Amino acid sequence: MPTYVTAEADTSELPKVVAEGPPKPSLNLSGSPVKRSRIGDLPMRVIYRILAVVTAVVVAAVAAVAGLMYSGSSDQPGEEASGPIAAPSAATPSPGVGSPGPSPSGSASPSLSPSPSPTVSAARAPGRSAAVVAALSDPRVPGMPRGKRLARLPGKEHKAKLRLQDAKSGVSLARLARPWKTYGAPPFSTKQVLPKVKGGVTRAMFVSCPVPIKVQDTPEETALLAARWTLNHHPKGSTIAWTASQPVEDGWLLAYRVKYKIKAKARFSMAAVVVTEVPGAARPAMVFVTIPDAQRAYWRDINTAVASVRLR
Repeated sequence: MPTYVTAEADTSELPKVVAEGPPKPSLNLSGSPVKRSRIGDLPMRVIYRILAVVTAVVVAAVAAVAGLMYSGSSDQPGEEASGPIAAPSAATPSPGVGSPGPSPSGSASPSLSPSPSPTVSAARAPGRSAAVVAALSDPRVPGMPRGKRLARLPGKEHKAKLRLQDAKSGVSLARLARPWKTYGAPPFSTKQVLPKVKGGVTRAMFVSCPVPIKVQDTPEETALLAARWTLNHHPKGSTIAWTASQPVEDGWLLAYRVKYKIKAKARFSMAAVVVTEVPGAARPAMVFVTIPDAQRAYWRDINTAVASVRLR
């Protein structure tokens, strides 16, 4: 029988497979682990968003700095940024009485200035006295009226057969028929009135006296101041609207509508004032008549009253 000889081959041990653990972090000189950046681990869309936000912040900061630099001298409240100063006109007129001052912006363009009102224009006219300027600056009084004759007012004409003598003023005037009657004169020289209207505040009257205001250079201006003074005998807040302005013998006549309110209701009176020079008298004579709308049936008596003024 054959004999089998078992041969043992040279064998060596297989290397052991050992699973390695996670890499140990690097240590710095102090022994603490070195921190590594995680940017590389971020998705690209996140990086783009971060860059967009940073860009927006930078742009806003630049705009804010530019705005501060542009504002310059206008950083005070209520101030405007200074601009180029316009050269003054070669012949700038000096402002007269009642004329507006220079524009705050220094502009010389007349289109930027409001057109003056009639009252201001009249007040700025050369030769006006301080009293006339004050009267024309009064919001109750419009500008100097243009020439216009007194029209025949509505109502029944009452012919006056008698006359009153005003020794203080140096004139005579009609004594109006009933229901007009003479009344206590002060502060006037003569006074005639109509009976009071029930519930009325104003009263019709026809009076005369030396002018109670400063005499002006012309009868027209004296009449203007006299008409303004007569507002003292109308309700508070009354205003004037001219209806006539005409010369009379040695004087001037102004007629006007006096507007006011009584218990919040608009009312008015028709009125007229005559100023006339009296030879040898220290002051001109003034004749004043006013009749409220509640007694409009007697408005024609205004024509009779002003036409009756005569030197004594």
